[in-house]
Amino acid sequence: MDRENNFPKEIKIGAKLVGENHPALIIADIGANFDGDLEKAKKLAKAVKDAGGDVVKIQSFLANKIVSGKGFSSMKLKGVHGSWGRPVDEIFKEVEFPREWHKEFFDYCKEIGIMVSSSPYDFEAVDLMEKLDVDFYKIGSGDITWHEMLEYIAKKGKPVILATGASTLTEVDEAVKTIELTGNNNLILLQCITNYPSKIESANLNVLGTYQKDFDIITGYSDHTPGDVVVLGAVALGAKVIEKHFTLNKEDKGPDHPHSMNPEEFYQMVKHIRQLESALGTGEKNVVEEEFETVIVQRRSLYAKNPIQEGGAIKKEDIIELRPALGILPKLKSTIIGRKAKRNIEAGEPIKKEDIS
Repeated sequence: MDRENNFPKEIKIGAKLVGENHPALIIADIGANFDGDLEKAKKLAKAVKDAGGDVVKIQSFLANKIVSGKGFSSMKLKGVHGSWGRPVDEIFKEVEFPREWHKEFFDYCKEIGIMVSSSPYDFEAVDLMEKLDVDFYKIGSGDITWHEMLEYIAKKGKPVILATGASTLTEVDEAVKTIELTGNNNLILLQCITNYPSKIESANLNVLGTYQKDFDIITGYSDHTPGDVVVLGAVALGAKVIEKHFTLNKEDKGPDHPHSMNPEEFYQMVKHIRQLESALGTGEKNVVEEEFETVIVQRRSLYAKNPIQEGGAIKKEDIIELRPALGILPKLKSTIIGRKAKRNIEAGEPIKKEDIS
């Protein structure tokens, strides 16, 4: 894709730097898992913090502004929406996060020390996020072609995290350009497969490389697969934002619980991510501290196979390559053949530079 990009290598989100040489920002989306209970939403936020998450995120929508009951009723749905056994608009109405709860919930998250944000699905929700002074906006995959909303959010000047599930590269490019034209280049792209749950074999992690090459942008992954295999693959490929759905109990009744991680699963995922990030290292190839002994004991050097007399010429048949590497390296063998020994070298002794003239 031929385009000129001007995206930063790191973006400050709240007190955290996200991007090159920084740990992945880990977002827990509680979705509908608060089950219509503000106190449960608070328990979820506390559990996310205790499990090592960086951000707890809600979804701010009103059913009549996000779905058409008549539209959905005209479809024969095979996916998750069709599994609910009830009108889609009714389900959405039941899982609204009430606008009047937002401030109390946001204040609670700040009080316990975890970052909080939302995916706003209408203009009034965006305005509410501004009043609550969110650190960033997350735009769900379903709104990637709603350019008016992309522009409205981007013009707020906050970092934008855009999920790109169920979209083509052309649609992603159009969305990116829409955001860029507002003058806001603090953008992060998330690869995503929009199904609940999604299949591991559908993850297409290599899209991260496509985004990194085509847009030269910070990337991440919004994951709906079981477990943390896809998440860890994404981090290994350079993802700097990870998003997972979060629940207190996967057995609870509700549309999001089954495909969410419980606190223990989320804790283990965070632990594995941090271990992987540590394992990735700097990219510079050096001998590390724990190899300082190994580099000697597992390498070979030149040893006397037979006794070598002082003043005698060193012959090829008098030399053997053995561990540990206490003498001249084998790659220099040809440079000492024919040279004279400065001392008597017993069989089995390493041959050192100071032993030859």
